[in-house]
Amino acid sequence: MTSPEDFLQLSDKWVLVMGVANRKSVACHTARVLQAAGAKLIVSVHSEERIAAAKKLLGEETPVIVCDVEQQEQIDALAGSVAEVTNQLHGIVHSIAYADYSGGWLPFNETPRDAFLQAVNISCFSLTAVSHALKQLLDPEQGSVVTVSISTTRMAAENYGYMAPVKAALDSSVAFLAKSFSLFSKVRFNAVCPGLLKTASSAGIPGYVDSYLFAEKATLRKEAVQTAEVANAIAFLLSPRSSGINAQGLVLDAGMSTNYFDKSIVSDDPG
Repeated sequence: MTSPEDFLQLSDKWVLVMGVANRKSVACHTARVLQAAGAKLIVSVHSEERIAAAKKLLGEETPVIVCDVEQQEQIDALAGSVAEVTNQLHGIVHSIAYADYSGGWLPFNETPRDAFLQAVNISCFSLTAVSHALKQLLDPEQGSVVTVSISTTRMAAENYGYMAPVKAALDSSVAFLAKSFSLFSKVRFNAVCPGLLKTASSAGIPGYVDSYLFAEKATLRKEAVQTAEVANAIAFLLSPRSSGINAQGLVLDAGMSTNYFDKSIVSDDPG
């Protein structure tokens, strides 16, 4: 029988967490939840310069691999690097996204081709590429892959621009990967889809603070989704406890999508 301390049944299971950037990142929060659950971690970072920071955040003993997902050769080398640590992965956390907003806010119809394609490559296609590269290492019976999307790709927030369509492609990829892997395994693919978060990367989105404050006001609890809540959901989707969930997007928006017509939002006099 599983002990209460190992409710998630992740103890001693190896999980690759991709995208650890800083202490506020979803990947870092998730890694710490997994450590608390007894999982063994392998972490991937974007560049050599981030290795020391990742080890400082998660422990010097944590294996850290450099994988710039824009470089196919680094993705190809990932399996070999992981295999040097373990011969089987229970799970992969794909918490990688990038959009170049350096040119400032632009209407969606003016989206630069190069920026859009780069965002698709890093934020979406990398999930498919990494999953393919590591398919032989994933536990064929209980393996689980979890990516990070957004709560809705249909709410046309102008300042978020082309990243919503990119995340829509990511959501679709989750379903297609689940189907594809089902031909030879029971590996599951799911996404967590949080509302607006207070992270370092979100600070680079034009006008994000105003959107964040509105989203917080729109939640049923009048409190924004916390990064720790997203990490907890990821751990659950990695866990055998979620074995019946596959090809899904788990929305964490604190009820925001049901509450856009709250009095405090639509009226100057909420009383």
